[in-house]
Order: sequence, then structure tokens, then C-alpha cells
Amino acid sequence: MPLSTADRLDITELIARHGHLVDAGEFDRIGEVFAEDVVHDLTDFGLGTVTGLGLFRDAESAPGVVHPVGHHVTNTVLTALDDDHVQARSKGIGVQADGTTGSVVYDDVVERRAVGWRITRRRVLARRAPLTA
Repeated sequence: MPLSTADRLDITELIARHGHLVDAGEFDRIGEVFAEDVVHDLTDFGLGTVTGLGLFRDAESAPGVVHPVGHHVTNTVLTALDDDHVQARSKGIGVQADGTTGSVVYDDVVERRAVGWRITRRRVLARRAPLTA
């Protein structure tokens, strides 16, 4: 059940597309990245879990929410779970308008659907402190 090169490229591009859509404010296109029934776990930020695209769009575009000016994703590692499910783990870097940055880990489950690959579960984990010896 190894992933094909085409599937690896499609999934990596899917994960990268999130930042482009959010940074451009194109929340109406978020279904190009996430499944309709996505579970978006933001518990590490004290925001609980958001289920479904409607709730996700509302949370992303809510007044008073301060978004980074840039969402950047890197170091994506893919592990096939079966022919239609992949575990994806990526590093995320958020750049704020004042130049400060933050780091997260995206822990995703990606599923092959009729419309193509979609993220069905995303857990976002904040990296708040460096590792120490």
C-alpha cells in the first residue's frame, strides 16, 4: 500500500493550499482542502473542536479573530494508512503583521473521496517552548 508519487504530490499540494486560501480570505473555497464533515481540533488553543465546513468557515472569518498575514507549511511527512487514508504531519509557521512568528504541528488524516483528497481530521498543536537538554 505504498503511496504513488502522484498521490504524494496531490496531498502535499492540498495541505499547502490551506495557507493560500486562508491568507487570501477565500473561506468560501475551504472545501477544496477540507471534507464537508471535517473535525478540526483546536483544543491546544483553548478553542475546542470545530466540526463541518460551515462551522470552520465561521470560526476562520469571525470578527475579532486575528489571523497571521502568512500561513506557511513545511516538513510534510506522509504515511499511508490504507489505499484511501493517509496520516500527514506537517510543521506550520504563522507570521503576524508585526513580524512575530509562531510554530505549530498539523496532524492530519487525509482521505481519498470522489472529489479527490480531502483533510477529514486536523489537530493543530502549538509549539510554545523549545526542547531543553
